[in-house]
Amino acid sequence: MILIVVAALFLHFFPQPKLTQWYHEQKETVLEMFNTATDTKVRLNPNKIYRNLSKDLSSFNEQEQEYLKEITETRSNVKSFYFEYCDKPKRTPRLHQKNQETVCNVIKPYQSLF
Repeated sequence: MILIVVAALFLHFFPQPKLTQWYHEQKETVLEMFNTATDTKVRLNPNKIYRNLSKDLSSFNEQEQEYLKEITETRSNVKSFYFEYCDKPKRTPRLHQKNQETVCNVIKPYQSLF
């Protein structure tokens, strides 16, 4: 117990970058394993986003429709698109502004399921 306290105090006052990096990597690994083990599978199905947008596909050109398929391919793609282009006032060069707003408005209600 004393060794743990001494090690913690030493690392607090004399940080070791490599050790800190190793600690964060191990922490991420453990958290990822815990998330995987306790996943309830109540998650967003990315196909649902595409189905909801299907009625608006006529306003998308071919390249935008291909990009939309890329976005809705996986849950992580939907999540990264949302946080990069919907959560911030940032424009994507691959979608027209109105179409980006449409996609963001469809994704927004499902944000809690990421």
